[in-house]
Amino acid sequence: MDVSALHAPVDFNKSLEEMSPEERMRAEHQLMHEKHKGHEAMHSEMVLILFITLIVAQVILVEWKKRHYKSYSAVTLLAMWIIPLVISICYNFIRFVIIWTLFSLLTAFVIKKAVSKPIQRTTPRLVYKWFLLIYQISYFLGIGGYIVMMATFVGFNFIFNQGPNVWMDAGLMLVFYGLYIGVLGRDISEICSEKMAVHIGYYTPQGIPTRHLDNNVCAICGNQLLVGVKEEGIFENTYKLSCNHIFHEFCIRGWCIVGKKQTCPYCKEKVDLKKMFCNPWERPHVLYGRLLDWIRWLVAWQPLIFFIVQGINWALGLE
Repeated sequence: MDVSALHAPVDFNKSLEEMSPEERMRAEHQLMHEKHKGHEAMHSEMVLILFITLIVAQVILVEWKKRHYKSYSAVTLLAMWIIPLVISICYNFIRFVIIWTLFSLLTAFVIKKAVSKPIQRTTPRLVYKWFLLIYQISYFLGIGGYIVMMATFVGFNFIFNQGPNVWMDAGLMLVFYGLYIGVLGRDISEICSEKMAVHIGYYTPQGIPTRHLDNNVCAICGNQLLVGVKEEGIFENTYKLSCNHIFHEFCIRGWCIVGKKQTCPYCKEKVDLKKMFCNPWERPHVLYGRLLDWIRWLVAWQPLIFFIVQGINWALGLE
């Protein structure tokens, strides 16, 4: 049928059953055009609302973060934890629900140990090793996913007789899990480190030390140091900061990298990470920890902003 014939006059006094096939087609076409009449302007309004909402939300979040960082971090962490689960349940992403449940149960157990009073002597080391493990898993998942995606662009998937969509989906999935778990572990470790530092008595909120440790004791976990500062350990080494306080390798790595700490946990002096991590292969770990901050916007706040935009469109009658 000629396109111009679709716009030929139709007798709408007839029902669709009384029309011929050609008349029914013209009627349905014209009814569809009438229904969507003016939608171009409506879509422009929706795009304008989206951009304005994004700008306003960004300004509000920046000011909120500057003025009250603790509440901003708490709400962001809660949104990071809950929103992906809700979306996964709605779309039946069973794999994510299972991984999220296992991660949440194990992390909840560690959090309980960290905030309990009185704190046990072995708790700090357990907490730091757990979040260091989470950090390492997230790091290797992210790097592994990136390598898989780059290999797909090069065409390595054809060697294994796999379609590019299969490898690309696998790479994106690994990157998402790595970044998501990394952000959650990093933020939760911040809370645990602060709680443990106050409970165990290294310093008060005002920064005044309440007890002193021997030279052969780790200033974080309180356990004995089995390896000297300049000796090579079997499982871990011993680090000394510029303030002369000594720590287990796992403890200080967890404090400085995973817990986002740039100060000595005992005296709160500034920590020089370049002196601590002389190995150039370890320096990207610190940079990687900063990159995880970008994920919060995508996982926590962007879905909330789109939900607000949908609410505004619904209130204004825009479809």
